[in-house]
Amino acid sequence: MAYLHKSISGQAIQLPVGKVVCVGRNYVDHVKELGNEVPDNPLLFMKPATSLCDVNDPILLPSDTLGSCHNELEVAILIQSPLKNASQNECLAAIYGVGLALDLTLRDLQAKLKSKGLPWERAKAFDGACPVSGFLEIENVPDLQNLEFSLQINQQLRQQGNTSLMIWDVVSLLSQISEIFTLLPGDIVLTGTPKGVGPLYADDELSLNLHDHFSLNSKVLGEK
Repeated sequence: MAYLHKSISGQAIQLPVGKVVCVGRNYVDHVKELGNEVPDNPLLFMKPATSLCDVNDPILLPSDTLGSCHNELEVAILIQSPLKNASQNECLAAIYGVGLALDLTLRDLQAKLKSKGLPWERAKAFDGACPVSGFLEIENVPDLQNLEFSLQINQQLRQQGNTSLMIWDVVSLLSQISEIFTLLPGDIVLTGTPKGVGPLYADDELSLNLHDHFSLNSKVLGEK
């Protein structure tokens, strides 16, 4: 079934499905976890609309011949109006809502590509590489910079973060992104992942939680 933006209650959101702009290395603990340097500016990359799928549906992993596929839980921001060279106030007004997403990453393949100075798209932008939840309307989110979120796998805590720990906060990210990529209605911005990334396996049971707002479950079925 083709992906559609939905509210957290499952109702269709009347916005087109656009690109996904991702922010790498936005939590210091994750930067250290992978042995990377803290960037001077937000590290940006994109996933196409075809990477989007509903996280409530079973997750299908790429063939294991491509190496391990890691979870990266992130707060997702759904855009409802165009942003180009936008102020922080304009960015805040352009947010439709907040959800959670998994930036699925073929870690072995990514490492190989990085070692050769090549782009990451093969490791980050494959079909189904961005399972995403429904979105909670922004008026129901009192503080974007105090959102606690977590991922449990097989009832064991894998990742836990809070947006207060971001290197660049949400509206600053949107403003800086809009200086490079025009953000359009229906685009999604992934705001970075905390430490705790690791491989997913067939039959893993996942619980995604945006604390005080919603929780949902998913399952890894295996290879495509």
